[in-house]
Amino acid sequence: MDEITAEELKVRLAHSSKIQIVDVREPEEFEICNLGGELIPLADIPKQSGRIRRDVPVVVVCHHGFRSAQAINYLTQRLGFENLLNLKGGIHAWATQVDPSMATY
Repeated sequence: MDEITAEELKVRLAHSSKIQIVDVREPEEFEICNLGGELIPLADIPKQSGRIRRDVPVVVVCHHGFRSAQAINYLTQRLGFENLLNLKGGIHAWATQVDPSMATY
């Protein structure tokens, strides 16, 4: 599984690369802190996979990187996605390494 660090994502977003962010946490978690993008809770991935692009890199985000890894495994093995990146350490890594003003939980 391909991963991207919080610092690498910051650089890519700063250079306005075409990237889709898919957050697989629950809505309550998304309200606490988020990077924007599409909120598709992990349990909804099978029926909402049509919202995930195949033509640009897609960074999949969760709290620490475990649920996003599960989502990526499903999407690659079952649906043939080849453009997915797991945010290593999840939104927590973003908050601690890139944006210390972001709420953590």
